[in-house]
This record gives sequence, structure tokens and C-alpha cells, in this order.
Amino acid sequence: MPTTRRQAAIAEGKISPAKEKKAKEKKPSSTKKSNGSPQKRSHDKVEEKQEYVKEEETGEAPKKKAKTDKEKEESRQDRYQAGRRAHERTLKTIINPLKGTIERGHIYFFYRPRVQVEEVNSIDDIRNFHILLVPRPPEFAVHTGESSNNQTKKEDPENSEKSEQKVLARGADAVPAPDNSTSTKKQYRLITVGKKKLPDPESHQGGSRRKETFFAIVTDVGDNLDDLEKGLGEKTYQTKTRGERHEGPARLVARGGYAIVNSDADKPSARETHLGYHVSHPPPAELGDVQKSLGIFSASSFILQVKNPRAPANGPQQAHSKGAEYPEWIMRDIFGAASGHSSNVKGRENYGLRFASCETPELLNYRGADLILIASRDGEEGLETSLGDGRGNALADAENKEVRKPVENVFKELSLDLDKFPVESLEGSWI
Repeated sequence: MPTTRRQAAIAEGKISPAKEKKAKEKKPSSTKKSNGSPQKRSHDKVEEKQEYVKEEETGEAPKKKAKTDKEKEESRQDRYQAGRRAHERTLKTIINPLKGTIERGHIYFFYRPRVQVEEVNSIDDIRNFHILLVPRPPEFAVHTGESSNNQTKKEDPENSEKSEQKVLARGADAVPAPDNSTSTKKQYRLITVGKKKLPDPESHQGGSRRKETFFAIVTDVGDNLDDLEKGLGEKTYQTKTRGERHEGPARLVARGGYAIVNSDADKPSARETHLGYHVSHPPPAELGDVQKSLGIFSASSFILQVKNPRAPANGPQQAHSKGAEYPEWIMRDIFGAASGHSSNVKGRENYGLRFASCETPELLNYRGADLILIASRDGEEGLETSLGDGRGNALADAENKEVRKPVENVFKELSLDLDKFPVESLEGSWI
């Protein structure tokens, strides 16, 4: 029995059941927008199929829609801003955090005799005086020592608590890790001091209060100790006027640990970089006339500054120096040299500051870098005052323990052949 008018109309034959079914199919099932007519959707599928067939036949992807000038400019600006942000992150990583200890390692002092001088009796017989810096990681970063192939051993979980205590120890960032490696692959810098000795903290220039100030130059930078041995070794060569000439090998006169520390100052101009060292060999009680003549104390420090290579030379010696070829970011961000539209110009000249503190050890990694060494303080108490925050005391404690290391091991650290380099000079005697 029909219950609705529509069912009654179907029963009376006024509405065909087939038409009713067709009407229901045409009626939309929801109020959502249609994605387009069936004809349009079919057309889109045909186009997609044609593009796919074209790609299969030619091996070429369909061409992308060309960018408008506005889109190109926006893309260029995005790349510029991304590059600028990356540059700022680099500067923050390289410069801003470099307060406190920026480097530590082992320091060595050498002198080379004058040409044709077989036996050195005083500083007058010396041709060159060198400082050798071999950077090392901090001691707390090397938990269980090193293997013979210079690879750091895996940390022992049982020592993790001790490791954390070392990290938190006052002044631990200035203590270099011991070097038990026999590998020749080590970074080094050879610095030649013009006055053939270190500036004396107890001496003053011309009777004034001004501390002794000496110029120095980075004469060699490398990562292979075999090259260093050749450079410091014995030399024989021919000259047109004097014939064969001979230079004896460089003499090692002291070894110890060093730390380079940047003071934390409100103004960049007030910031100072101190290089402090403590000698382990020879022991402090055995320092002889050789070390005294060269200005080497058992513990001492000096202020380190770097000369702008674009600044005018201060003397005839620097006039003949080529100078370091620093990258543009160092010239701009450390020395403040004018660069394009940069407003980060420092000083009164376009080349920027004449001298700068050692904001980053990267400044020492270029041959020809001109340095200034200004005498600061001597003794363990003076070392602590210069480095601060317990660093001087921590370095002194570490090097006093290193005294027990045999002299032969000191030469092995640098891969120096004991048959070619004399040992007597390290014992305080001229040779």
C-alpha cells in the first residue's frame, strides 16, 4: 500500500520508475563545489596523457612555466638574505665566542747558528730565534689518551663522571692534551722573532714605563712535521762569491705548554690577547745561560697583536716583508677595512686598524703574518694574572707533571732525529 504521494503516482502510472531512478542519480549528494564538468576533467586527463607520452618519446620533461621578473627578483633577494644569515652565523661562530682560551698546545723554542758558525757561545752567534706552536685539543676532551696512529680512543663509560669533573675544573680549557702520538701529521706554526729573543717583562724601553716590544713574523705554516724537520735541519749551499756555505741545524732550547687567551672587554679596542707559556723542559731549576739570554722564563706571558698587511710598514724590515694574504672577511670584520658599501670601517684610514688583537687563531695560519710581542708578566703568579680564571695555575700544574717526560720523547713529539739535532742545548748549554 503506497504511503506517500510519489509512491501513489508511481502506482497509478503517472511517473515512470526509470525516470525516478534517473532523477535521483542527477541530484547532487552534497553541497560541496564540483571539481568541474565531466568534459573538462576528461580534457585535463587527455592533456596529462599527452605530456606523459611526449616525455616518454623525447626523454624531456615538460617545460615549466617561466618566472616573471618579479618572481626572479624575489628569488634573488631570498638567496641574498640566506647568504647573509649564513655569513652572520659564521662570524658568530668564528669571532664572538672566541673569548677566554682560543687555543692551547705545546710550545718550543729554537735558535739557529749563523752561517759558517760551528759552535755558538753567545746570542751574538745566533742567526734566528724561532717560536714553534703546535696546537692541541684541551686535556678534558681526550678522555683516555691517544693511540699510536693519533686516533682518540673511545671513552670509558666508567670515567664519564671524572670527565665531567675535568670539564668543570677551573682553568681546564688552557691545559693541552698530552701528545703520545708518533704521527707526523700535526698542525704547526713557526714564528721568527726579529730581536732574536723574547721581550723581557722586567725590562723597560729607554728607561720609560713602556714594556719591551718586539716584532715577529710567521715564517712557516704546515701540517707535516717532516717538512718542519727539513726546514730546521742542516743546510749546505753554494754562492758565487764565497763558494760553499754551511748552516748548522736549529737547536731546541725549551719546551712547554702554552695558551692564547682573549680578555673580555666592553670595547673591542680595550680587548687584549695574551700568550702565556710554562716550560717543562728543561725543569725550572735547571734553566741555564742559554734560556736566560733568549729571554725564556720558567713561566711568562706577552701581549700578542697582529699587524694589518695593508697598513704602511713601521720599519725597513717590514718594508721588505710581503705580508699575509688574508681573506676578505678577516680584513673587513677584524681589521675593519673598507669593503664595498660596508659601514663596518674601523680606525681613520680605509685600510682599517693598523693593529688588532688576535680575535681568532686563524690570523696565525698565514705565512707572512706580522706580529707584535709586548712583554707582560713573568713567573707563575704573573702567568695566572695574564691568563686569568685559574688558567695560569692549571697550565703550571700540568707542565710541572710533564717534567718527568724523557728528553728523547720531546724530540719524538716533533719527529726530530736525535742524530741530526743536538740535545745539549735543551740542557742549558750553548752548542
